[in-house]
Amino acid sequence: MALSFYKYQGTGNDFVIIDNRQNVFSKNNTKLVKEMCDRKFGIGADGLMLLEKHDTLDFTMVYYNADGNPSTMCGNGGRCLVAFAKAMGVIDKTTTFEAVDGVHEAFIKDELVHLKMQDVDAIQKFDSHFFLDTGSPHHVAWVSDIASYDVKKEGAALRYSDLYGREGSNINFVEQTETGFRMRTYERGVEDETLSCGTGATAVALAIHKLGKTISTSVPLQVEGGELQVDFKPTAEGYTDIFLIGPAQQVFEGLWPV
Repeated sequence: MALSFYKYQGTGNDFVIIDNRQNVFSKNNTKLVKEMCDRKFGIGADGLMLLEKHDTLDFTMVYYNADGNPSTMCGNGGRCLVAFAKAMGVIDKTTTFEAVDGVHEAFIKDELVHLKMQDVDAIQKFDSHFFLDTGSPHHVAWVSDIASYDVKKEGAALRYSDLYGREGSNINFVEQTETGFRMRTYERGVEDETLSCGTGATAVALAIHKLGKTISTSVPLQVEGGELQVDFKPTAEGYTDIFLIGPAQQVFEGLWPV
């Protein structure tokens, strides 16, 4: 027997995707998830997603980190799964689906996937950083010379620090450049820098606006794997109508022996 899989990427954030509408994949097999995501002995990915049936919506998104464990919301993963759902004929250009953090809407326009994120009501500001939850927890800190910054070392130190305890947090570093804003992210569950992070980009864009570094409600962000855009509307408490916008592409498909 063999398990069909698809490989997608969104600005370098890459995922193994499996059509699990017929329950072909055991959701308790965390060892298999880890093996498939391994970059040396497996397919190689930052995470694995299952497309599953939903009773009333278009589909359900199930997400695992590369370490094999179920995780919180993944923005780029959500965008890639929307593109996959369209490729599989599950949706056309618009969709409503359920993820671990609730119901999301999305649409595809000009080959870009626009994913509506959950409202953000609280942004915590500290002396050295911001903290907010955009479906996943995010630490946002400003640095200089981000191109040479040791993201893995400094990100791991913060991720495992007393600030965040056992569960940890994703760690984002951002710098304002001559052309805009550049960010880099250390992701928990991957335990390394990734080329892009969708919930991280969302957090960074909102923190940039909250700090007054921009008055625009549409913030382009340069990530290591390309460019993302975050649109939003400020409210008295926080932000609403938040959209994560960017490309999502199939890289290849294959069969995994089981």
